[in-house]
Amino acid sequence: MIRDFGWSDALQAAFAPHAAAGLVPARVVAHHRGLWRLATQTDECAGRLSGRFSAEAAPGEHPVVGDWLGIERDGNGDALIQALMPRKSAFTRRAAGGVGVQVVASNVDIAFLVAGMNNDLNPRRLERYLVAARDSGATPVIVLTKSDLSTDVESERQAIIDIAAGAPVVTLSALTGDGLSVLDRWLQPGVTAALLGSSGAGKSTLLNALAGKALMSTGAVRQADDRGRHTTTHRELFRLPGGALLIDTPGMRELGLVADETALDESFDDIGALMAACKFSDCTHASEPGCAILAALADESLSPGRWQSYLKLERELAFVARKEDPRVEAANRAQWKKIHKTQRAKYKHRRDNEEG
Repeated sequence: MIRDFGWSDALQAAFAPHAAAGLVPARVVAHHRGLWRLATQTDECAGRLSGRFSAEAAPGEHPVVGDWLGIERDGNGDALIQALMPRKSAFTRRAAGGVGVQVVASNVDIAFLVAGMNNDLNPRRLERYLVAARDSGATPVIVLTKSDLSTDVESERQAIIDIAAGAPVVTLSALTGDGLSVLDRWLQPGVTAALLGSSGAGKSTLLNALAGKALMSTGAVRQADDRGRHTTTHRELFRLPGGALLIDTPGMRELGLVADETALDESFDDIGALMAACKFSDCTHASEPGCAILAALADESLSPGRWQSYLKLERELAFVARKEDPRVEAANRAQWKKIHKTQRAKYKHRRDNEEG
């Protein structure tokens, strides 16, 4: 049974030390508060953390949907979770309140970034999701749902292609079935995909259409702003009829980034290319002559919205890095101290000249 959920010979080999300790493998298929539903070699069972695991697990190391575990079965048919296998990918975000990291789903091969083609289609939000998806280790695919509600499908799709930095962009309607088969190229047996996006994007409706039956409840969007209510309240992994695995996740009102700068560069490769073309290597893109960014903004080949989005995400990632690494924060303080000292020297020199 566990092979139906992605277990492989490679995972079996990596699990050898746990097997030697008397543990058996399992995959997390759902999480409800302090209980996990696990798929094992023989059946599905409920799991809870062992005391040792709970005490020793570092932040972000509690099991999430998609994780591979080492478990110990008890006499009642349930399981004690004793070990977490290394994750090959992990989609993360800043936890509520901006403190700590929350792992949304793990061991995902394909990240379907879902957005509805209604009045809530937001390129800036998708840019944020693209950075997070690339940082996770999964392959991002942008899925524009509700194409039946769009008045200009190709124009809207092209606008998203322009910010996708090479990620595939597909359009479909889960309601009518139009374009649904396009996802087959990614939904192969044993492949794990995840549906990620904001509330009302149509993730649960898409899951139900792909499964051919109602697996998750769905809800209508608010007419006032085309935003949806949370219809999915937990994360769960489902096995589709063709053998692919699909994780449905609750809609995220906010996606606080905890990504590496490499993921930002990959998602804004057009801006990176422009920066490399600037006349000065230390160009601040504010007023320097020969600045390729300013030239692109002037001739409208780079939109102000995309440039401001890049700057916002860059600042956000820098803030997170300073928060998590005292050395980075110390270097940042030293840099600003130097800048302020230079500015004060300039003002003093100018004042002395004026008084002289």
